Amino acid sequence: MGAQDISWINLISGYLLLIIPILIFTYYKTGLIKDTLWAVGRMTIQLLMVGTYLEFIFTLNSWVINLVWVLIMIAVTAFTVIDRAQLSRKLFLLPVFASVLISLSVVDLYLLGIVLKLDFIFDARYFIPITGMLIGNTLADMVVSLNNFYKGISKQQTTYRFALANGASRTEALALFMREAIRVTMNRSIATIAVMGLVSLPGMMTGQILGGSSPSVAIKYQILIMLTIFVSSLITNVLTLLFSCRKAFDSMGNLRKEVIR
Repeated sequence: MGAQDISWINLISGYLLLIIPILIFTYYKTGLIKDTLWAVGRMTIQLLMVGTYLEFIFTLNSWVINLVWVLIMIAVTAFTVIDRAQLSRKLFLLPVFASVLISLSVVDLYLLGIVLKLDFIFDARYFIPITGMLIGNTLADMVVSLNNFYKGISKQQTTYRFALANGASRTEALALFMREAIRVTMNRSIATIAVMGLVSLPGMMTGQILGGSSPSVAIKYQILIMLTIFVSSLITNVLTLLFSCRKAFDSMGNLRKEVIR
């Protein structure tokens, strides 16, 4: 038994819920109505386009097309992370892209090939949605991590330079800032994992149940997904900080002025 289909008329009626935030935004004069309508319109168009394209991808199920699609998702993620963190595209695009690619390669290969034991690990039914969930959940963590790390260094130049002046290497001087960035970022993930199932019912689990899977099967998949999201996020954030440091600092260990926009 699959999920109950939603007619186009019923889908459109769902948009009527927006009347509530529009009225609230109008009353408090927040100026958010235009941004909200733009965001909802953009989301609708993007999802309709992606849905149509995914139908095509799932039908062909070619490893080349599937891989290209994931690479496009990684590229979009890299640009989004850099822009939201207000960092230099020139300095951070390659480090962020490489970090996400390496992390996904490790986690996807392990989950799909070793844990789920798929004969075809690039199977669109598994490869694309699972990779998409990993990327989507890692994106926000990367923004927090990069913001915390580089803006922390920018605001605490005295602490950083004092460590260098006392004989610390750049890596040693940055250890404090990296530790704090990782701690702040991963604390959010740990908190999310801790309340999973009690406070929130995960999206993947809900989707599988609506799609006809038994709750026990959905729970197993959700546990695996939460574990892989946590590990993927940690690997990605550590690699991003390590890789980006090579470009963000000059030969004297100074933070380049163009790092933060």
